Amino acid sequence: QVQLVESGGGLVQPGGSLRLSCAASGSIFSINSMGWYRQAPGKQRELVAATTSWGGSNYADSVKGRFTISRDNAKNTVCLQMNNLKPEETAVYYCYAYILTRGSSLTRGYWGQGTQVTVSS
Repeated sequence: QVQLVESGGGLVQPGGSLRLSCAASGSIFSINSMGWYRQAPGKQRELVAATTSWGGSNYADSVKGRFTISRDNAKNTVCLQMNNLKPEETAVYYCYAYILTRGSSLTRGYWGQGTQVTVSS
């Protein structure tokens, strides 16, 4: 009964910027981590950036210095600011969260539906 909804994808020129947002809703007790993955056609899904409940974060080496992940625990949201985008970063970007739901004793992962990011002139 948890839903992750992404927004902010679209078409951007090389060197441009986009800001992705993801909001989690439903019967949530706690969120251990939230982050972003991406998957290009014919490629394996890869981690872009992630955060933890204690404030830690990690990034793929290819995006360090250009992307910034942020999390608002009160709103159960996570954002990804993407700067200086490159054409090879065209992909579907997926929000992911590891969540403990109300009434459950186990955490599990949840995926958003994905949002398309296209970097092209």
